[in-house]
Amino acid sequence: MTNVPRHVAITMDGNGRWATAHGVPRAAGHRAGLKPTRMAIQECARRGVEALTLFAFSSENWNRPPDEVSSLMTLFVDSLDREIDELHANRVRVRFIGDRKLLSVRLQARIAAAEQRTAANDGLKLQIAMSYGGRWDIVQAAQELARQCSSGSIRAADIDEARFASLLQLAGVPDADLMIRTGGEQRISNFLLWHGAYAELYFSPVLWPEFDVAELEAAFAFFGGRERRFGLTQAQLAAGEAMKVREP
Repeated sequence: MTNVPRHVAITMDGNGRWATAHGVPRAAGHRAGLKPTRMAIQECARRGVEALTLFAFSSENWNRPPDEVSSLMTLFVDSLDREIDELHANRVRVRFIGDRKLLSVRLQARIAAAEQRTAANDGLKLQIAMSYGGRWDIVQAAQELARQCSSGSIRAADIDEARFASLLQLAGVPDADLMIRTGGEQRISNFLLWHGAYAELYFSPVLWPEFDVAELEAAFAFFGGRERRFGLTQAQLAAGEAMKVREP
């Protein structure tokens, strides 16, 4: 497939609405969302995508009803235990981004074990955003830079985009090329505010539990048809200068 994005980011939206439409508890909707999650990982790996970031639980999701949050946390633990063997066998490197201090000790332990086990894998880079918010990500990087300035280890003049990016949760991962959101909503909802600066945005009306290979292919086809100029003119793009801007 031509024009394959290096980094795909997905906001997996619509589990709760799918559950309501099917007359089942919201927790059942979240469980139904595991199937398209596996599909997305497998298909991105198969197509040669370098990195996939999945928005699993946002900073704002902590404000949901306690029973729903509890069921989600249990689902995350169970899913990690069930899926990590296959992910590791397929050379997927698993990494979690977000404020994990808010997670249970049990889940933090599972996360650390999954990251350690897959750290040397050279396949798809899989980032799972849990307790994550783009504003939080930027603020915690700014705080670290402020500490470094205060200690005298760097000067304010030393701060540039590269240094700032090195302190973000996705340090070392290329910027998102394609951001997909399912469920019909057309907003980014505080997801990858820095790394999504030049992403192509694809909004699917399909609720996440019903997101399938055909829908993913439609998103990839949309991306393949975009002219990505990164602020340049068409003439510069034709001369091959866009990649010079994009590459670090």
